[in-house]
Amino acid sequence: MTDTATAAVIAKLEIGGFAKQLVEQIRAEDTHGSWDRKTDAELLDPFIVDKERRRAMPIMGDPDPDTLWRLGIFYGALCLAIERQTGIMVTPMMKMSHEGFGRMVLIAGRLVVVNKSLRDVHRFGFDSVEKLNFEADKFLASAGEMIAKYPEVANF
Repeated sequence: MTDTATAAVIAKLEIGGFAKQLVEQIRAEDTHGSWDRKTDAELLDPFIVDKERRRAMPIMGDPDPDTLWRLGIFYGALCLAIERQTGIMVTPMMKMSHEGFGRMVLIAGRLVVVNKSLRDVHRFGFDSVEKLNFEADKFLASAGEMIAKYPEVANF
């Protein structure tokens, strides 16, 4: 899955922001130490799906377990980042069809802080680490605003 050009670009990047938190979450999931020797860039590589990689993927197809795992890790790390930002625990809930269409909601108390429609999940990923950080920052800002606006519902 890793091509050398993409790996070289990712390896040169300083990984910070949400991407660093995502790597921490991935490493926390590694109960057997299988990824101890992998660099942060290598762990983030499956999340970087540039136009060339996207073109190589079939237009139709069911999402594979690795893709669903990446989706869950991304939104799980987002929940943790929202919790660190606001002090309120956030839980992800996903409903997915076998074709890769569905919905992801992140819930704080009884408040839905993120409501994301999912399409073409088998192509889930970001053009770059910067784009990954940018999209995560948008989710974090939106969730923080929602919790600030309705704190009694988030703390219910």
